[in-house]
Amino acid sequence: MPLRRFAFPLLIAAVAASGSAFASDNDIATITRQSQAFSEASAGGDAAALGKLLDDHVVFMNEDGSVSGKHDIVAGASPPPKGVRNRLVQSDFHVALHGDVAVTSFTDDATFDTYGQVAHDRFRSTEVWLKESGQWKMISSQTVEVPVAPPQVRLSPAVLDQYAGSYELAAGHVMRIERRGDGLVTIGHDDKPVPLLAEARDVMFRQDLPRLRFVFERDAEGRISGFDVMRVGHVMQHFKRV
Repeated sequence: MPLRRFAFPLLIAAVAASGSAFASDNDIATITRQSQAFSEASAGGDAAALGKLLDDHVVFMNEDGSVSGKHDIVAGASPPPKGVRNRLVQSDFHVALHGDVAVTSFTDDATFDTYGQVAHDRFRSTEVWLKESGQWKMISSQTVEVPVAPPQVRLSPAVLDQYAGSYELAAGHVMRIERRGDGLVTIGHDDKPVPLLAEARDVMFRQDLPRLRFVFERDAEGRISGFDVMRVGHVMQHFKRV
């Protein structure tokens, strides 16, 4: 099972909400150390170390939306194969203490090296730790991937002209697409042009909305008949060409 944490926190900004300063500092240091240990165990697939840090009833929500328990995490841990190396550096790390409960938040900058092919990603996470019989255990974790816009491809002016026109969402709700220079813009009710970029032929995106895709449809003659606004595979809106 892939985990989104592989390295240790480099920057700690801690807020202590209760207890004496000495006790809070000790607790923060312990949580920070255990967070590093959890990251290292995740990177190395160390099931025994993971099991020691997790509460028996931990709820772990992964970046893909799946939910795991302690058994899933421990049973799914295995060392990466030779030639594969994952590294994740935490930044903006915060700890807020609420008695015997600690809430952390941080950003992870991930590097995935797969047989010499290197990729990067970023995640934001929160964790909840509970002090049980003097020991801190992770009881909850939730991670979301930081969305980024895909690389843009260049389409010829002749292809771009095919998308120009008016598209209707509902009566009185029309969006225009115009070609301006070597690109496209969308124009809504506010008459403000917004660049529409191509990820591929018939698949467009906006730089400011990287989770959305504008997927165009064509009729039997190959002419564009409308498009769907999609978010992570879900059709949010359908526009018909008018």
